[in-house]
Amino acid sequence: MSGVIAAGSRETARAGADILRQGGNAVDAAVASAFVSFIAEVGVVHLGGSGIAQIFDPASGQGVVYDFFSNTPGLGFEDAHSALDFAQVTIDFGPTTQDFHLGRGSVAVPGNILGLCLMAADYGRLPLAQLLEPAIRLARSGTPIEPFQADTCRLLAPLYTHTAGMRAIFEREGRIIQPGERLHIPDLEHTLTALANSGPEYAYTGQLAQAFLVDQRTRGGRLTGKDLADYNVPRLEPIRIPYRQYEVLLPPPSSTGGVLTAFSLLLLAPLAVTQRPHGSAAHIQLLAEVMGATARARPYWDDWLTSMPAAEAIDRFLEPAFVDMFVEQVRTALAEGRPFAAVAEPPGPSHTSHLSVIDGDGLAVSLTTTAGESAGYVVPGTGFIPNNIMGEEDLHPRGFHRQPPGQRIATMMTPTVVLQNGKIRLVVGSGGSTRIRSAVLQVLTGLLDYRLKLQDAVNLARVHYENGVLHCEAGIDPAATDELETLGYQVNRWRQRSIFFGGAHSVSRTRNGRLVAAGDDRRGGAVNVV
Repeated sequence: MSGVIAAGSRETARAGADILRQGGNAVDAAVASAFVSFIAEVGVVHLGGSGIAQIFDPASGQGVVYDFFSNTPGLGFEDAHSALDFAQVTIDFGPTTQDFHLGRGSVAVPGNILGLCLMAADYGRLPLAQLLEPAIRLARSGTPIEPFQADTCRLLAPLYTHTAGMRAIFEREGRIIQPGERLHIPDLEHTLTALANSGPEYAYTGQLAQAFLVDQRTRGGRLTGKDLADYNVPRLEPIRIPYRQYEVLLPPPSSTGGVLTAFSLLLLAPLAVTQRPHGSAAHIQLLAEVMGATARARPYWDDWLTSMPAAEAIDRFLEPAFVDMFVEQVRTALAEGRPFAAVAEPPGPSHTSHLSVIDGDGLAVSLTTTAGESAGYVVPGTGFIPNNIMGEEDLHPRGFHRQPPGQRIATMMTPTVVLQNGKIRLVVGSGGSTRIRSAVLQVLTGLLDYRLKLQDAVNLARVHYENGVLHCEAGIDPAATDELETLGYQVNRWRQRSIFFGGAHSVSRTRNGRLVAAGDDRRGGAVNVV
């Protein structure tokens, strides 16, 4: 079957293309690629993480969102006073440092395995064992680690060398693994083979689950058998909003990013975007004010989501009269040539990966996964590296381990699909914390408003406005940043391209029906066309 895939590594993209050549469809390709990414993109994602995916089915004209993000663990946990394995490490990012927590107590209920297996069962053509074969082969032979992944492992070295099991994977003679050196995860081949033979039950009630639970119970974790047995993957209707002559499909909660991106698009819709040349100070000012207005609206969303059903909160947040109040704020800032008041916004995990697929029939998948940064250990005898989503301070504003067990944790993941006349036009998503929204927004408006080529929409320099600071990536016209400073913006000029600005690996069907793909070179992007 023909198709295109864009992903975070060459191995990931190659696996999806091979599955398409074997007769699989876009869902088969996405699932196979995701399992390969847990090895080939081990710097940012692991088997023990979680995610969100959106599938567009051209046969029905409908999208469906698979929410397999993490739940808070602790259902039925009885020993509340036992010691918690929950250690803090500090990561030096150069201009700043950030604290993370790891250990058994940092592990949230993982969703990747169940979510991917359900997608394959519902929409795939090929058996699970065939979809897992590329990952099993990679687990058996190992793979030379790509530069972006090696750099991420180096950056996160305190997590990736925290225990002997992690050092066996990521250390070489006392130093962190280097680009081109072979990465091998002991025991992972056996785990993936057993998963291929037994299905997701192996990870939630079977032998992998039991090994995971014994380790949690004896070494200071909170995850229980009830957490795993009760975990489910809702299949949800996407948020659908019109934008110009297009329809944009975005994920609902647990995705916070979906509704906030919808809000940003509704802010842009009544404005004459293309009267401001792409990359000019006027264009960047518009983007900044839309991002700032969305951040100012976010507290309303957070309050409404906790006080009413999600569908009611979405309707209220995207109601035209409410949106119009913030459109007027944007117009005021643009007319007066000054920034509107900025507000602080909590970030989220930045170590995520995204892949996008369209097949020859128009079936499309947008899939984002994360493991946080990893819990810093391997479940003995399994090669299974859990997430540290319970150790992400930004995901737990009320404090660590305060959210009720069994509750789905909110995420900024925003796997997005765009339709034109009911047919697939674009598949996009990104990694990168709050920058997921700004990356997705700039790809959307670049392709749909400015009609840039997909490669340019994905890889031209980006901006991000957060907490009153306008971050401008290397490649932004210096004259534009100078002008923005004269308007009163606090500009942070980046001297290089950076993963800070996301990784929006995207695929598209052009107006003449040709399938194209663009990997985001900030995060090791790779593409494959079948």
